[in-house]
Amino acid sequence: MTEQTKIAVIGCGMWGRNIIRNAAALGALAAVIDTDNMRASDFAKQFNCDALSLQEALQRDDISGLMIATDATTHCDIATTALQAGKHVFIEKPMAMSLAEAKTIKAQADSQNKQVMIGHLIRYHPVFQALEAEVKQGRIGTIRHIQANRLAMGRIRSTESVLYDLCPHDLSLILALTGSAPHQVFCHGLSHMTAGLADFLSTSLIFKGGITASMHTSWLSPIKEHRLTVTGTTGSLVFDDTQTWAEKLCLYRDHIEQDGTYFKIERKQPEFIAVRQDEPLKSEVSTFISTCQTGRPAPTNAAEGVRVQSVLEQMSATCEGVK
Repeated sequence: MTEQTKIAVIGCGMWGRNIIRNAAALGALAAVIDTDNMRASDFAKQFNCDALSLQEALQRDDISGLMIATDATTHCDIATTALQAGKHVFIEKPMAMSLAEAKTIKAQADSQNKQVMIGHLIRYHPVFQALEAEVKQGRIGTIRHIQANRLAMGRIRSTESVLYDLCPHDLSLILALTGSAPHQVFCHGLSHMTAGLADFLSTSLIFKGGITASMHTSWLSPIKEHRLTVTGTTGSLVFDDTQTWAEKLCLYRDHIEQDGTYFKIERKQPEFIAVRQDEPLKSEVSTFISTCQTGRPAPTNAAEGVRVQSVLEQMSATCEGVK
């Protein structure tokens, strides 16, 4: 698949190196780019590719796409420059730092007839894909509520809040499952590390048809929790990414019925659902390579990125409590 499809990766930092590793393993890595020339040279030697400047990479006819793993504040400028040069573009989340920037990127992609793919990684996780398939097949009836918890003692940033660093992942999952945008957004944040930047965030989303969703997000939790719970009319599906692979996806069939002024709850044995094991990032990078080769949009394309960015902007505008 990748013999005629080559890409360059800009950003050799903590996450960029993982993208580089997967692109090289898939035989698609042509070049790496970084503001630190020594670091770029070291990666080029390690992965048997070229170390180039951005302009050099964009001038190479054999490079079909650019994968951006730089600071979020640079995404719009780099993406639009690459699109103008006729390259397909992958942007590590968040797509941009504002809805206006996200729309600018999409407009540039549309005008150049090129694809933009956003790094909403969990959409390419086999367990989420299995959960999504179960929901579409009606395994838990009609969705009532989605709960997304993303908590850890994580990589704390002083330039962006958990809203832009962590929430894009879960928003992408929620919007994929509901197939629509929320018509009401409520957000409350708390700031303890950097003034004005939330490190605790609670969000409620209300969709037409009565579906609701909640997100709890923090990078200051001593306990890691990456859990997505989808509750329907006939059961619940839980994707717990901290569990072993065999126990990452679980189906609950608890039965609830009204009994006078109370509700009778019948607990049933949970059922673990077998899912093929694969590295989500490998699948994500492979999808971008395929997008470069075929020109077909990825599930997390520019339009999806704009939808996620729109909710992020609503969250930012309505967020209370951050000082």
